[in-house]
Amino acid sequence: MEQLNFPSYDFRFKSSENKVQIFDVIRKKFVLVQPEEWVRQHVLHYLIAEKGYPKNHINVEKQLMINNLKKRYDIVVYNRDSSIHLLVECKAPQIKIDQQSFDQIARYNMKLSSTYLMVTNGLNHYYCQMDYDEEKYVFLKEIPDFSR
Repeated sequence: MEQLNFPSYDFRFKSSENKVQIFDVIRKKFVLVQPEEWVRQHVLHYLIAEKGYPKNHINVEKQLMINNLKKRYDIVVYNRDSSIHLLVECKAPQIKIDQQSFDQIARYNMKLSSTYLMVTNGLNHYYCQMDYDEEKYVFLKEIPDFSR
């Protein structure tokens, strides 16, 4: 798999029917390694190992309804009060992050009302803090640690 712009992590892999699978520590199961999944697994390990996000506050690939359409977000991290702390949109490394990527996460966030947003293709990471009073987002150098 492609080297991403994250620290190195020890992933668990298995091969089944000539397909490589990676163990998802949140969903507690092996999932097929596709380029976007490779990025998602790095983000999960980054949030847990580097930023101190508790596993039991993280949700992966859950469905939400937007304008009567079924959509799936990549990663959501909840605060202790069940509000949403962080919404993450993962793209495959070959996908350029552009305005469409930000429009997508903004549509999801209209429903979820997260405090922070992260958009990544594993190579480039963008972090934002929502300012609901001003109806805008402010770009950050990095996502804050969970304890904040």
